[in-house]
Amino acid sequence: VELEDFAVRRCANDCIFCFVDQNPPGLRESLYFRDGDYRLSFLYGNYITMTNMGRRDLERIVEQRLSPLYISVHATEPELRCELFLYGKDDSLLDKMRHLVDNGIVLHGQVVLCPGLNDGPHLRRTLDDLLPLSPGLRSVAVVPVGITAHREGLAAIPPVTPELARSFLEEYAELEQAYHHTDGGRFVLLSDEWYLLAGREVPIASHYEGLAIEENGVGQVRAFLARFQAEQERLPEAVDQQTHFTIATGVLAEGVFREQVLPRLNAIGNLTVDLQVVRNTFFGESVTVAGLLVGRDFITQLSNKNLGSAVWTTSRILNSSGELTLDDMTLSQIDRRLGAPLNVAGDSMLEIFQRGILG
Repeated sequence: VELEDFAVRRCANDCIFCFVDQNPPGLRESLYFRDGDYRLSFLYGNYITMTNMGRRDLERIVEQRLSPLYISVHATEPELRCELFLYGKDDSLLDKMRHLVDNGIVLHGQVVLCPGLNDGPHLRRTLDDLLPLSPGLRSVAVVPVGITAHREGLAAIPPVTPELARSFLEEYAELEQAYHHTDGGRFVLLSDEWYLLAGREVPIASHYEGLAIEENGVGQVRAFLARFQAEQERLPEAVDQQTHFTIATGVLAEGVFREQVLPRLNAIGNLTVDLQVVRNTFFGESVTVAGLLVGRDFITQLSNKNLGSAVWTTSRILNSSGELTLDDMTLSQIDRRLGAPLNVAGDSMLEIFQRGILG
């Protein structure tokens, strides 16, 4: 058997909101690579635009049953797509998506919402065009554009503010009524960031109807809280000796941990758990998710704090091999500067106790 070389296909666009273009200089080369490979979409859930795909690619997807795939739509109006993608021509997105769903390939769509560009009537036009692809197109996730402090020479895009998030949640109440599957199932979903920015509670678990799009930030908080609730009876009533450790997270998740996690952990006998909120000075303070925190931000903001025996944070700060932060630091390098071990865990508080609080 002769195996084909797996050369990752580059994205064909130059999207004006692309996060890769907003990376600071001096990072490892792989962080500047924009992939647009449908095989990685199938394998890892990466969202792709399909602009670099022709008829042969579509037939191969159907033949090999590469389903589901995750499609970055952003807009369906050809002129607006050219403006957003800087692609230069109509790429026949809807025809490509129609071919796939007609041949049994399940799709999930995404719209990165840029205020003043693809929102309002443009978003409704996009949803009007996408709804006929239901039920093969199982979901359309709307996520707020991410803006870093490194946009020199790039198009000006307003950030999504808490006020805008609250306004959009009101609009979403209308959108979810207007756009749904024929069986009544939910077609349009919002990422957790909208709710957290607006200071609102994320929806209950049934809102997400079992859709596995948590890695796109849709339902991730509710899944974490549901797991934490399920773990309650397995948490210890007390630890053997007086113990103190710290949970570190980004600005966005502060309320979730402070209101719904720490009170339960601090009810465990002999245990004190503190919360430290780390601001992102590396990408800019408008970037508030924990997974984009870097080693130097942990060091500069936590090194003079009373952290206890250990610090725990999300494993999403590390690359796929679990070795490096986005600024190329290892956990052991951070440990030495912090004066306490920095440990990472998945979306489980029980894991901290199973591994031993010191990690």
